[in-house]
Amino acid sequence: MLNDREIIAFAATTDPGRALPFYRDVLGLRVVADEPWAIVFDAHGTMLRLQKSPQHAPAQHTLLGWRVDDIAATIRALIQRGVQFERYDLMPQDDDGVWTTPDGTKIAWFKDPDGNLLSLTEFAQ
Repeated sequence: MLNDREIIAFAATTDPGRALPFYRDVLGLRVVADEPWAIVFDAHGTMLRLQKSPQHAPAQHTLLGWRVDDIAATIRALIQRGVQFERYDLMPQDDDGVWTTPDGTKIAWFKDPDGNLLSLTEFAQ
């Protein structure tokens, strides 16, 4: 039924003035619209609706993630744009904050201005 329909991603912000430049300038997403209730981005063909909310409690899990070809290069580029990567005591991470899974997939996490947890994934070949 929905297998041939486009998915829409949602996240929330209490501070659209900080969120818009983060998603646009830091992450490089194209702004489609800045509506009274949401900022709409084009995330490589997926609509991302960043809902403007008076209250928001970020989830404790990854909300959005991007598949990348070269996680180390992507991390370096994002660090140059001010992104800080998360460190976790429960898993071994390299100096860049990358955790390598048993199958060789590499994952790193960072947060947006509202504390939403975002990730980068370079899948094993």
